[in-house]
Amino acid sequence: MQAPPTARDILVLSQIVDLVRETDGATRSWIESETGLGRAVVNDRLSEGIELGILEELEPVAEKGRRGRPSRSLRFRAEAGVVLSACLGAGAMHAAVSDLDGEPIVKMYRENDVSAGPEATLRIVNKTFQRLLAKAGPVGDVWGIAIGVPGPVEFRTGRVVAPPIMPGWDGFDVRSWFQERYGAPVWVDNEVNLMAFGEWARGEPQERRDLLYVKVATGIGAGLVTNGHLHRGDNGAAGDIGHVHVTDDKKAVCRCGKVGCLEAVAGGWAMLNRLEAAARAGKAPWLASQLQEHGRLSLMDLGLAEQNGDTIVATMSRDNARITGQAIAGVVNFANPGTLVLGGGVLRGTSLFFDTFKQTVLDSTIELAARALTVRPASLDFFEGAIGGALLAVEHLFRPSTMRLWLADGDPRSAVDDIHDAA
Repeated sequence: MQAPPTARDILVLSQIVDLVRETDGATRSWIESETGLGRAVVNDRLSEGIELGILEELEPVAEKGRRGRPSRSLRFRAEAGVVLSACLGAGAMHAAVSDLDGEPIVKMYRENDVSAGPEATLRIVNKTFQRLLAKAGPVGDVWGIAIGVPGPVEFRTGRVVAPPIMPGWDGFDVRSWFQERYGAPVWVDNEVNLMAFGEWARGEPQERRDLLYVKVATGIGAGLVTNGHLHRGDNGAAGDIGHVHVTDDKKAVCRCGKVGCLEAVAGGWAMLNRLEAAARAGKAPWLASQLQEHGRLSLMDLGLAEQNGDTIVATMSRDNARITGQAIAGVVNFANPGTLVLGGGVLRGTSLFFDTFKQTVLDSTIELAARALTVRPASLDFFEGAIGGALLAVEHLFRPSTMRLWLADGDPRSAVDDIHDAA
């Protein structure tokens, strides 16, 4: 009977798995060369990885410059499990089932009002996951879950902390809610952080420079990736720019209860409130027709109204883009990102907001910070948050320091608490 792998064996195996995940066409001899490990050690650890279902050996291939029998290349079995991810905005969500490389297998968009409270909202998220899993067909077990919410999060515990626009969510343990149902590790983060990470890792063009993501939708928020790592701040409040004071106008009352917040001036909900009033007063004919037909307006209506000649929409969009761009220019001056991405529902149907925002940022930023700055719209069809969540879960599952906690069992569900503690 073969002895179980030692702690050192598992540590070496985790390093080998990490190499195979990051390298196409890795072979035994290449792993020996890269790690300095002996052939017997590499063979033993690879045999364990294959037996655990994490690795697979493919048909032999000839290596350039190497004589003798062709080597068998190895691959990471991304289909061994799946990760679930959902990115919740104030009124909608994007969700996905992805493989262990973070590639979406199936994904879905649906409306979902976070003001309904955590239990009602998360039940809808869970039903969405179940529908996606059924649609995905035969897949591996759920190995991890990532949830993005539109408010500050204590990342270490997975609890929502003092969210300005999420009544009933303060202190709610989102992690435990999903862990009880799936028995898998769960990571909870601010929605815009997940969007930023998704664009940094998979957005186009793929620059991999420090990236600042700005979401202008119902609300306004930002996420910053530096050296491949999300910046969350000491209490999880980093990026909550929607509630930065930008005006002394007493009429600019924000949903958070304060006066003069950026979101109360330029956020989607504030724009819709003002435009609905304009439509009822006959100042926006196309929007008035939409309001009469549907009973409410949406962010998508803003772009369509602009295309249909409602000039008040174009004026408001341009003004709000300038205000937002001026606020973001200060962040660009401070953080000096290489890439600035604008996302959110404000982009639907029109380029006016983006064009004005971009020019305002470039005009308001110091020359050195603007010199090589790429400013572009989000590129992942509004699923950047769900993709970023999947990638976040995969990153945490397959760090060598984390793999050693569960790899001997071949399944991270055997060490959920230890994995959370290592995050």
